[in-house]
Amino acid sequence: MVLDFVEARKQIEAKDHSMRDKLMPPEEAAKLVRDGDHMAIGGIMYSRTPMAMIREVIRRGVKGLTASRLLFSFESDMLFVAGSVDKAVTSWISMAVTWGVSKIMRNYVEGGKVKLEEWSHAGINLRYKAGAMGVPFLPTLSMLGSDLMKYNGAKEMDCPFTGRKLCLVPALYPDVAVIHVQRADRYGNVQVDGMPFADADLARASGRVIVTAEEIVSTDRIRREGDKTVIPFFCVDAVVEAPFGSYPHECPGLYQADYEHFHRYADTVAKKGVDGVKEYLQEYVYGPASYYDYLQKFHIANLMKNVGLSRRLVSD
Repeated sequence: MVLDFVEARKQIEAKDHSMRDKLMPPEEAAKLVRDGDHMAIGGIMYSRTPMAMIREVIRRGVKGLTASRLLFSFESDMLFVAGSVDKAVTSWISMAVTWGVSKIMRNYVEGGKVKLEEWSHAGINLRYKAGAMGVPFLPTLSMLGSDLMKYNGAKEMDCPFTGRKLCLVPALYPDVAVIHVQRADRYGNVQVDGMPFADADLARASGRVIVTAEEIVSTDRIRREGDKTVIPFFCVDAVVEAPFGSYPHECPGLYQADYEHFHRYADTVAKKGVDGVKEYLQEYVYGPASYYDYLQKFHIANLMKNVGLSRRLVSD
């Protein structure tokens, strides 16, 4: 990861910004994630998690990653146990509030196998925002007076205009971002329905950007709904068509998260701990030969049930 904001801006400005065909299979796109990279993950908790690409990164055996995300769900368990990630940068790690803080995270952090750098929700958001803006830091009132200031590298200063104490959060310039969305064209113009989270900032702050999309649509359609285009083509390096690319997590407006699957996963981890995650990886990551073999593990009837539940949420 580039720490100097001037060098980071130079690298981003020097990349190929041409409007070219970037559509490729997930196996090819995953090669853009390299050993030792800082990988930023789009979405939040179990919403629009790029599970299809995370699966490919693990299958490739990438090591030494720093992974950052606004809030992690159980994809962090998978990355830790697979040995892909050495450090996590985030404000929360939990499958969802219902299940509490990740037991696997506690095992790996308390055991010294993974480092954890914790920020407030506002703090991690602003770090991506600063990277997208190309500035070295941004000021905030968040985290002042908390113990987070002792451990995460934030600084304090007196505001030159008011004299009030401010927290300064350093910019994040990830090497690569992986983002899942509802639709994109083959050039990398990306549209999001619902909450955009920090994905636009991730795309502008990162040296390389991989987008997986539920649907690849024509550029004419993108132009007809230009207000939904949150990431433009010149930020993107790879586009992957991945229907159900966030499953068993959710993609708002298209399918709901598979909460029954979440319960089974949580029960397995509660009983078997790390060994339960290893079993999960074997069944859902290493075992299925292709992404479509992976989807078949969830059965079409179950997929369609969660499609129907999501449509009810947005239509009723």
